Amino acid sequence: MTEPMNRRGRSRLLTAGAVTGALALTAAGVGVAQAAATPPALSFVAATSAVTAERYESDGEVWLSFDLGLHVIAGKDPFEIWARRTGYDKPIVAEQVVVQNGKKKKVALPAGTVSDFNGLKDFTKITIVDEAGKPVTEYTTAFCGNTWGSARTRPDAPATSPYPTNCGGYNPFTLGAVWGVQAGWNAAVPDRPFSDRRGDDDFDLPVGRYTATATVDPAYQKLFGIPAKSATVSVGVTVVDASDEGKGGLARAKKADVAADPGLAAPADEHSLHTGQGDATRQVSSYLPEFRAPAKRPATLKAAPGSGPKPDLKSLPAWGIELSEEDGKSYVNFGATVWNAGTSPLLVDGFRRSGTELMDAYQYFFDAKGNQVGSKEAGTMEWDPREGHKHWHFTDFAQYNLLSSDQKLAVRSGKEAFCLANTDAVDYTITGAKWRPENTSLETSCGADTVVAVREVLDIGNGDTYSQSRPGQSFEITDLPNGTYHIQVLANPDNKLAELSTTNNSALREIILGGTPGARTLTVPPVHGIEG
Repeated sequence: MTEPMNRRGRSRLLTAGAVTGALALTAAGVGVAQAAATPPALSFVAATSAVTAERYESDGEVWLSFDLGLHVIAGKDPFEIWARRTGYDKPIVAEQVVVQNGKKKKVALPAGTVSDFNGLKDFTKITIVDEAGKPVTEYTTAFCGNTWGSARTRPDAPATSPYPTNCGGYNPFTLGAVWGVQAGWNAAVPDRPFSDRRGDDDFDLPVGRYTATATVDPAYQKLFGIPAKSATVSVGVTVVDASDEGKGGLARAKKADVAADPGLAAPADEHSLHTGQGDATRQVSSYLPEFRAPAKRPATLKAAPGSGPKPDLKSLPAWGIELSEEDGKSYVNFGATVWNAGTSPLLVDGFRRSGTELMDAYQYFFDAKGNQVGSKEAGTMEWDPREGHKHWHFTDFAQYNLLSSDQKLAVRSGKEAFCLANTDAVDYTITGAKWRPENTSLETSCGADTVVAVREVLDIGNGDTYSQSRPGQSFEITDLPNGTYHIQVLANPDNKLAELSTTNNSALREIILGGTPGARTLTVPPVHGIEG
């Protein structure tokens, strides 16, 4: 759930009156639940033939709540794609996992099929015409298959899906992704350009009636076995004016859209990458057993095993770097990600010192079968009572510094304590990567003020991103001389956590400050060829 900061996100669009649910999906006029015993490898369907879209306008802002209800459905075998690059200067290589003679194998997809981590490039072409048949807009959308709303579409399908819930393309330093649709399950197909979904472009339809026609690219039809006769669907769209609900209605529409697809939310502060749109006061980890630490701290501490599985914390270069002005001061805002590239989750339990707002933290170690084999002291956790926080922070996870050109400390971020959460899929292709982590937000990771213990976890392949966009956490550069600096993201700064290697804990990102007081300028050169 991460994307560059301070962008005004636009919704994936909400349906008002669209048919939903597994049995509503139809393919060639046959109910999915009653489909043929041997369905196509991949089907393309629309949930309904007509939808109503609500158009909100308030204070010059337009929000169009619009969902065409497009889906794909996997056949007797899962639809699964692995996409990975071996370096940031290397192309993304994509492979499809297919079943042949009862065995799984990976088959390379044509070069250019995947150019980023947003999904299969130009999977669907969507054309919208007005009531008179005059073209209004035409665009293509990518498809990855990882969606929150995926569900079984036939009763004999597997009961659960192993695949992630988002594509994983927001972080510019993503290395590997796994996309999939479980056998017999559906996945939503984006109905608008990805660039627009990130807030880069406007998407609006005036009040009126339209017809949207969506077609799967013929190359994908052939590649994935989508029947040509059902590769095109048309949906009638009626756009109505909902502005009379005022700002409250606009806010509710946005909230509902983000709830349907949290990956579309534009982070507004340093916690947005953790919370999505959740309630920061509702701390699930305080009562869900899987996120609850043991009632007692370890009686006997064992040294970290000399061998065996361990986490490996790696820092990514700072990203989403921007300049801001507030109360006459200048700040450099940025996003910072530390991820676990190791062979074990990073698991830290905190145990409260009775009557205090402080916990003692312990790291736990596991063998290859997941059995706990050791633990060690790992610093502390502290309760943060401030609005927008109200959770337990682990104090020894990371540190952010602004270094001068000779790499001496110029400014230190005030953010030095963290709630661990799996906010980013950095590389789901590595061994042991957890594709569907549960603790993805403050609500699932950080505990309430009434708990006596808390568990915080960073799973294999996942990253934890904080955006530093608040004074006191972003770098104040009001009086810094012009010149070249480096943003340092430093994991495990005091080496209190045991990991496979500490040689990859620091990442530097060059920035160039210029201008004059009150009118500073910021230049961010690409790193590894990446502009993000």
